[in-house]
Amino acid sequence: MRRFQVLLAALGLGAIWQVLSMIANTPILPPPWQVVEALVLALPHDLGLDFLASLWRVVASILLAVATAAPLGVLLGQSRSLSRIVSPMIYLLYPVPKVVLVPVLLLFFGIGDTAKIAVIFLILFFQIIVLVRDQAAALRPELLLSVRSLGAGRRALYYFIYFPSSLPAILTAVRQSSGTAVAVLYVAELFATRYGLGYYIFINSSSLFNYPAMYAGILAMSLLGLGLYFGVDWLERRLCPWLPSAQEENS
Repeated sequence: MRRFQVLLAALGLGAIWQVLSMIANTPILPPPWQVVEALVLALPHDLGLDFLASLWRVVASILLAVATAAPLGVLLGQSRSLSRIVSPMIYLLYPVPKVVLVPVLLLFFGIGDTAKIAVIFLILFFQIIVLVRDQAAALRPELLLSVRSLGAGRRALYYFIYFPSSLPAILTAVRQSSGTAVAVLYVAELFATRYGLGYYIFINSSSLFNYPAMYAGILAMSLLGLGLYFGVDWLERRLCPWLPSAQEENS
C-alpha cells in the first residue's frame, strides 16, 4: 500500500468525522482539529508517558510470543507424533477469549506490567504457533531430502529451511494479532494501573469528562496499532524479499 493512499484515506476519514461532528453538535463528539490539538499538547506530557508504557507492553509481548511460539511451531510441524499430542490442547485453548483471563492473571502476577504482557502474549502465542506449525508441516519432502543429501543436519535444516519458510507465517500472525493485541491492551490497562493509553482514555472519559483528551488517547492508541501493522509490513519487505507483496512494494 502506497503512502499517498494511506494519507488520502486518513483525510477522507477526517472529513467524515468533521461532518458527523457538525451534525451531532455535541461536546461528546468534538471536531477532529480539536482532538489533534489536544493530542499535540498532551504528547510531551502525560499522554507521551502513557504511550510509551503501552508501547513497551505490546512490543515485549510480541517478542516473547515470537521467541517461544515460533520454535515450538516448527517442532510440531517436524514431528507428527508430538503434534498429535500437543495439537488437541492447542485446539481446546485457542478459541478461549484471552481477555477473560485478565482478572486471573492480575491475581497471579499482581498489578504491574507482567499481567498485561501475559494476556497479550497468550493471544499472539496461539496464533503464531498454529500458523508456523501448518507452514512447517506443509514443506515439500523433496526439498528437505535435497538439503539433507548435501550433508545438512538438524540445525542447518532449521536455519536454512524451516525458519525462512516460517518467517512469513510469523509476520502474518503478528500482523493479524496487532489490532487484537491493542484492543486487549486497552482492557488490561483498565485494571489496577496508573499508566497506559487505556487508563488515559478511561480517566478522561469517565472522571474528567475531557472529551478532546479522550479522543486524543483513542487516536494515540490507533496510531500505536497502525505503527505495529506497518512495522510488520516493513520487516516483511526486508526479511522476505521473495514474497510477491514485497516485490510489488520494492518495485
